[in-house]
Amino acid sequence: MHLQVQNLQKRYGLATVLDLPELDIDSGASFGLVGNNGAGKTTFLRLVLDLIRPSKGQVLLNGQDVSQDDAWKGYTGSYLSPAFLIDYLTPVEYIHFVGSLYSMSPDQIEEKWDHYRPFFGDQPLDGSEYIRNLSEGNKKKMGLVAALMVEPRLLVLDEPFANLDPTSQIRLKDMLKTLDQTTDTTLVISSHDLNHITEVCRRIAVIERGVIVRDINTAPDTLRELEHYFAVEET
Repeated sequence: MHLQVQNLQKRYGLATVLDLPELDIDSGASFGLVGNNGAGKTTFLRLVLDLIRPSKGQVLLNGQDVSQDDAWKGYTGSYLSPAFLIDYLTPVEYIHFVGSLYSMSPDQIEEKWDHYRPFFGDQPLDGSEYIRNLSEGNKKKMGLVAALMVEPRLLVLDEPFANLDPTSQIRLKDMLKTLDQTTDTTLVISSHDLNHITEVCRRIAVIERGVIVRDINTAPDTLRELEHYFAVEET
């Protein structure tokens, strides 16, 4: 799914928290967004998903303004925070609810659930325990699986590696790389983890105070370049 930004701004009062005159993410691209806390990463993702409205400008998916057309929602998977979960459901109930929104049959949902079960390791999630009682890591996994299982044409994730143990981080990284290599899904991922984001995304933008200050294609020295950039920012 082709994502474009035109003169996009988000202001709160007199403060401009995001100012992107232009951004073009090709269909099938894997795009990473990195920046310090408060840089505007989550604001951008929320605008892409029409969770908040811009003060100015547009976000276009396949040429359609996300605020004016809902068709893109049927092709989009996303997870930004635990607020996306329905925590009074059990994991199985939640997965079936999400699948039904995308017109998946119960058998298809069960097949997907079985496919992603190894992501949870040896922790059984088929019982009556509610999502609200899960660990933060398992809550994150529930949101990620729900976003991935619908086979999205656009996948939007905010800090997907946070709260995951090392084994789960590696499994998620491999799942995202496989998705990128075997489908035409457009990946838009925000992350503080420079190591994983440079492995997963073929293009990375650095955002600072709501403005993209670097936009580069990932190369062997990209991780070192980013580490140097943020080390200098800290001094």
